[in-house]
Amino acid sequence: MLPIRDSYDTLRRDFRWQLPARFNIGVAVSDAWAAREPDRICLQHFSPDGAHLSLTYGAFAARSSSFAHGLVANGILPGDRVAILLPQGFETAIAHAAIYKTGAIALPLALLFGVEALEYRLRDAGASAIVTNGFGWTKIAALRDRLPALKRVVLTDHAGEMPADARSFRRLADEFPAVFAAADTTPDDPAMMIYTSGTTGPPKGALHGHRVLLGHIPGFQFHHANLPQAGDRMWTPADWAWAGGLLNALLPSLLLGVPVVSSPGQKFDPHMALRIMAEMQVRNAFIPPTALRLLKVVEDPRAHYNLNLRTIGSAGESLGRETGEWASVAFGVPVNEFYGQTECNIVLSSAAHLGVLKPGSMGKAVPGHTVAIIDTQGNSVPVGTVGQVAVRRPDPVMFLGYWNNDTATERKFIGDWMTTGDQGVQDAEGYVTFFGRDDDVITSSGYRIGPGEIEDCLAGHPAIQLAAAIGKPDALRTEIVKAYVVLKPGHAASPALEAEIRDWVKTRLSMHEYPREVEFVESLPLTTSGKVIRRLLRQQAAAEVAKPAA
Repeated sequence: MLPIRDSYDTLRRDFRWQLPARFNIGVAVSDAWAAREPDRICLQHFSPDGAHLSLTYGAFAARSSSFAHGLVANGILPGDRVAILLPQGFETAIAHAAIYKTGAIALPLALLFGVEALEYRLRDAGASAIVTNGFGWTKIAALRDRLPALKRVVLTDHAGEMPADARSFRRLADEFPAVFAAADTTPDDPAMMIYTSGTTGPPKGALHGHRVLLGHIPGFQFHHANLPQAGDRMWTPADWAWAGGLLNALLPSLLLGVPVVSSPGQKFDPHMALRIMAEMQVRNAFIPPTALRLLKVVEDPRAHYNLNLRTIGSAGESLGRETGEWASVAFGVPVNEFYGQTECNIVLSSAAHLGVLKPGSMGKAVPGHTVAIIDTQGNSVPVGTVGQVAVRRPDPVMFLGYWNNDTATERKFIGDWMTTGDQGVQDAEGYVTFFGRDDDVITSSGYRIGPGEIEDCLAGHPAIQLAAAIGKPDALRTEIVKAYVVLKPGHAASPALEAEIRDWVKTRLSMHEYPREVEFVESLPLTTSGKVIRRLLRQQAAAEVAKPAA
């Protein structure tokens, strides 16, 4: 727990990690609260028809214990990988808690994944079971013959007759004993494996111990202004299969006794998102930058929706000054940007209630974490110098290693520094500003240009909804800046608008950063966590250069 202090410096000075000798995520997020306050609400589900549902900690503990019994009865052993292919909902949280109780390893997967992405992850992890719904089953059924390790399928719903070798989630969660002797796990025992988003290459399974949840708490409380407070209630549009949705919202809230709102899986709809936050009386939200940018289509949200937010956190990609300042005004609360990776999350953060907030910055090092900007030799670089963001080990929130990939794990470190592959710069006050992924940095006419600043500037243009900037190969300048732009409804692409966009950046940033090419597109390639996959855009731009003239 983060102590209550009135300044960042005092808080950082006084914080000490105190990890227990034994810790199990499943017990901590369900049984521990059920023993004290069984009638306390832990989960609420938003339904578009208004028939919202609630689940108490007592019911959560009982159903997850019953489901844990069911998993063991179906052959699940400690260390087995059990995939969860579900949207936000009670079943997802119950499955997570049950898997942790058995000592197995949870493998969250996004329903948005295609068949090839699912096959890669399930095969690489050697998953022995999967918990999914009817929609997920339509994808898994086509893969069963190619997944020899996958012995058991549990379905939360299905159309028609249950497949012969599948089990009913409802039966496993309701018909076995409601008390389960959880595995006596240590903080370092494996608990979950989350695959990296694959923005720069094939996804890798980041294996985390049970300590990962404890490691998230200081940063979580830091940007949510000493959560829990009376009336706090958490919601995120982020998929719980992503580290952001799972570890920046669901599990820390459950651990701290804060109700979590779930909502049906859908393509992000700004008006629906605002309706959810209003109707469910959401006080705390984790809203990734892409979602915040999409919310800008709603003018003056508080005039149309009865919002009562206390805190907003945002991470996953660079928020940018423009979007951050707009959101703070639109929602009436500061947006605390924070930073982390699947391998080591919430290590930098803003905290407006402590005066730790600088527009365009990701914040300062969270108490308990040591973060630096280093060079290729592992040395800290001078203030104001671009280098790689790195986190010093040991650190409770840091991953145990990549699944079956010791070589990649070793490459992740320079001495005791875990490298992130992200370029950043730190100022004299300790604020760190994101510059770009190693591979995303643009080299043009001798300048090193971070795409984030250009994208932030583009986001301020009244016609632009989303934008991405990449370096396109150029014989004269090495690379030129190219922008891919998604327009807001009501705006049409034209040569005049293209010229206007170029001038918009040229006059607000500099002559060397403006996009010499602007391409209007219907959508941008995004990971399930909402990050732009610039690698695909770079490949597309490079192919344009390589294509012979007609």
